[in-house]
Amino acid sequence: MPHIITDDGVKLWVEEAGSGTPVIFAHEFGGDIRSWEPQIRHFARNYRTIAFNARGYPPSDVPEDLSKYGQQRATDDILAVLDALGIEKAHIIGLSMGGFAALHFGFHYPDRALSLTLAGAGYGAHSDVREQFARESAEVASRIMSDTMAEFSKIYAIGPTRVQFANKDPRGWTEFASHMADHSTLGSANTMRAVQGGRPSLYEFPAKMQALRVPTLIMNGDEDDPCLDVGLFMKRNIPSSALVLLPRSGHLINQEEPALFNQLLGDFLARVDAGRWEMRDERSMTTDILWTPDS
Repeated sequence: MPHIITDDGVKLWVEEAGSGTPVIFAHEFGGDIRSWEPQIRHFARNYRTIAFNARGYPPSDVPEDLSKYGQQRATDDILAVLDALGIEKAHIIGLSMGGFAALHFGFHYPDRALSLTLAGAGYGAHSDVREQFARESAEVASRIMSDTMAEFSKIYAIGPTRVQFANKDPRGWTEFASHMADHSTLGSANTMRAVQGGRPSLYEFPAKMQALRVPTLIMNGDEDDPCLDVGLFMKRNIPSSALVLLPRSGHLINQEEPALFNQLLGDFLARVDAGRWEMRDERSMTTDILWTPDS
């Protein structure tokens, strides 16, 4: 089943490997299925791994209509993949744009998620930069259309949170950049405008985060500045969450540090599967520093 069809008639390209408990990977704006290769090869040994290209990323369909894109649609596309494959529940793992979709999946469909992994989720999420991010997303979308993705990717692929990957692993970064260059110009522009630029600020959802009971792992690189404060915000509000920072790392942590990423993610999944992922102890949620006087 290389393609599945969503409820609005868009075909999504899906790839599978392995067997066992389902794990689904949702990629970032600059990536695609190929970005998850270090994880698919590793986790397919013990899990049924599933990855898909978002709409706008061939060989998935590239809708011309901008209304076919958006945060809710990106979230519902994860559900469409699960439904098409007959999967009741899965571990949902997303990076950046995929991480936003994974979090919103937890908000809307918590009964379908065994766990959530939110990696590098934070760009434009803070209310202080929300308008700036929306404005820059529109400018980037226009630039993509005028220059083509093949040309614009040369700038985007070496941004301030991606240079870490280039410095650590020049060969891996070159492969990532070449993959990004062959993305659809129209699909990338529509995604940047409607999904990236159109998504709401995560700071609008503290109540939904506080109500979330799905086991959640928040992962960030410590040099991925746009995501650091947002990661702390999510950690403080999601009682079922843990937060890890990967040292000297930028945005593409699953490719920058695949061994460490896989180790941390694997431990999280194993604990969830064993029923050993507990909610945060309420005694730790206090404004006191050294002790609670009435305890």
